Amino acid sequence: MRALLVAAAACVCLAAGLTASSPAVAAVDGGGLPIEDYAGYQPQRTCTQKPKPGTVALGVWLVATYGGGGGAVNRPCTGSSTSEHKDGRAVDWTLDAADPADRTLARAFLSAAFATDAAGNENALARRMGIMYVIWNDHYYPAYHQFEKERYLSSGCRSKKRCSKTLRHRDHMHISLSKAGGRGLTSFYVDLVTPQLAS
Repeated sequence: MRALLVAAAACVCLAAGLTASSPAVAAVDGGGLPIEDYAGYQPQRTCTQKPKPGTVALGVWLVATYGGGGGAVNRPCTGSSTSEHKDGRAVDWTLDAADPADRTLARAFLSAAFATDAAGNENALARRMGIMYVIWNDHYYPAYHQFEKERYLSSGCRSKKRCSKTLRHRDHMHISLSKAGGRGLTSFYVDLVTPQLAS
């Protein structure tokens, strides 16, 4: 099943115009490029019909590297709600918080994303990916607070008991990217996104 998910994700990646290099061997050190600062909050102001190249590349990389499913997800432009899904900058990585194996995958990624690199840069991988915030399993990790773990309750819920698994982000991990990350212009994507397609 995992092989099918990775193959399907690779097809999406190629269809979106991304390079054919294996996402599992992407240079997570940014190919020697300087590390990015923490992303500020950049809300969705425009809408697009397809995900941005960096968003697709990150979704492919997550599934190929860790397992799970899903990837870049867009939402219709209708309605008044604000969501990075509407402008192609959000990944929904399918994981089940009730499954110990999936919780292990989530912990492995978050540990890697928020680790300090050899040069002493905290949260190095997340910054290179252009991650703006992560929501997973009733918690929120915003770049603009240096990815400190915070409790999360969707504005659409009065309490956890009255909140669905999806709104609690217990059936997927949501990752929103900065505008540069979504376009694949931050250093993580140096070997994943063809530069001329990212602009």
